[in-house]
Amino acid sequence: MVMNVKGYAALAVKEDLVPHSFVRRDPREDDVVIDILYSGVCHSDIHNAYNDWGGAKYPMVPGHEIIGRVVHVGKSVTKFNVGDLAGVGCMVDSCQHCSACEQGLKQYCEEGNTLTYNDIDRHDGLPTFGGYSDKIVVTEKFVVKVPEGIDLRGAAPLLCAGITTWSPLRHWQVGEGSKVAVVGLGGLGHMAIKLANALGAEVTLFTRSPGKEADARRLGASHVVLSTDSEQMKATANQFDLIIDTVPYVHDLNPYIPTLALSGTLVLVGYLGALDTFLNTVPLILGRRSVAGSVIGGIAETQEMLDFCGQHGITADVEVINIQDINHAWQRMLKSDVKYRFVIDIASLK
Repeated sequence: MVMNVKGYAALAVKEDLVPHSFVRRDPREDDVVIDILYSGVCHSDIHNAYNDWGGAKYPMVPGHEIIGRVVHVGKSVTKFNVGDLAGVGCMVDSCQHCSACEQGLKQYCEEGNTLTYNDIDRHDGLPTFGGYSDKIVVTEKFVVKVPEGIDLRGAAPLLCAGITTWSPLRHWQVGEGSKVAVVGLGGLGHMAIKLANALGAEVTLFTRSPGKEADARRLGASHVVLSTDSEQMKATANQFDLIIDTVPYVHDLNPYIPTLALSGTLVLVGYLGALDTFLNTVPLILGRRSVAGSVIGGIAETQEMLDFCGQHGITADVEVINIQDINHAWQRMLKSDVKYRFVIDIASLK
């Protein structure tokens, strides 16, 4: 079956996205075909389209926070039926046999997972195209069930911003009595606060912006600390079991390390690259503290997170846009002018 698809694509580096028609692959026996309803807009969409990280392939159809309904299933598909709500996140395949994949952690596939867009299908060598489009074809192993009753618009960013913060919360076993701090209040940070609070943790926001206190408390933070205020920072010494650092640009980690409790961990989920200020190892060694990294989550983790969010009524705070407004939305994102995630209504494409 020829699947003609409409979408929006970047045709070259730092050019505006434009309408773009393309063909999806013929569905395989284990594939699920999804009519896309909503696609979240992630800051990494801009990084990829602007080739900030290298490896950009054009035309590029971004989008890896995808919510839709199943319209076709291959004959070997067992988990989905036509009409089901379904979600697709940041990856659509992996080798499925390395140590990481066998542990259910396909995001760490030793051969490299296949990204939802700006990648190459490992079976047919065709480019992958993302959720800024009206249909997508994905093997069922990389599709998750979306709880009925959840707000679909607010659920889309859970497929990236939600799982990116949920995975470290679960890995470091955050629960009742835990003390968690979040650095930065944006798309990732606001989800970290919501999820940590729902897991029973006492949550603190580190921010450089005094004006964010009211929003942080609305989202579930019990405390707000201005990271530019040395006295406030001193008062938080030796407190946190886990710090989730969501800041997407280079910044100094050293002020946060002394706020970790004994054996505490600061985990980076937002910034990719070299640290410009060297880490002082003294507070690490003297407090058995760690600095770690984490990227998205496995499929089982993502399903667990969606089910948890469905049970607790948790979604992202979103602003819904028509796809024709995507370039303006990107410019606003570059100015941090969104609370806290744009979501494209794909009906505007049809």
